[in-house]
Amino acid sequence: MKNTSNWLIIGGALLIFIIGMIVMVNTIRGITERALQPVQDTTDAIGTQVSSVLHPTPTVLADPVTIIHEVRSLARLETVQYSVEKVITAETGQGLFGNLFGDKLLFVAHGVVIAGVDLQKLGPKDMWLENGVLYVHLPDPEIFVATLDNDKSYVYDRETGLLTKGDVNLETSARRLAEDAVAESALEDGILEQAGTNAEAYFSLLFRDLGYPEVIFVDEKPE
Repeated sequence: MKNTSNWLIIGGALLIFIIGMIVMVNTIRGITERALQPVQDTTDAIGTQVSSVLHPTPTVLADPVTIIHEVRSLARLETVQYSVEKVITAETGQGLFGNLFGDKLLFVAHGVVIAGVDLQKLGPKDMWLENGVLYVHLPDPEIFVATLDNDKSYVYDRETGLLTKGDVNLETSARRLAEDAVAESALEDGILEQAGTNAEAYFSLLFRDLGYPEVIFVDEKPE
């Protein structure tokens, strides 16, 4: 019995000692974390500042002065819109030493082309009645807008020579060429014909609502 009591006393003392050590370790850990927190905050702040220097956020400011060069009255009827995608290759210095001084890029262009008819060109002599039939000569359809969608257009790939930093104007040239290519693609796909067809459909409904049951569109004015 005596030995059992001694073991119980020793076990209890060990348990108290272990609990005390755990409490002391946790206390020291908390004190250390609180002591090191300012250092960690300073390190994070320095890291943020270094990142802002190495990867600065661009600042874009618009000049408060606005110059309006021209104001024009328009009477355009837009009747069709095409969304076009073209891949443009722009390159320079692709000769014998192209690997050293050449510059080449692939530009994926997303463009918008809008066509219709200019109603300012529609005059009284372009509409006449014969035997209850309304004859109409519409202006020729034309392209009003041919522009790039900058949010969707991007440089897919670019290769520069070992001894050059590239032509700073190459992407600008590619974008300029892309606008022309987008408009040309829409023309080849028949955007003007579709614009004319849509314009005739629009005016046919309009004139019928105005009381002209039969409307015929002609390509030429009467002499």
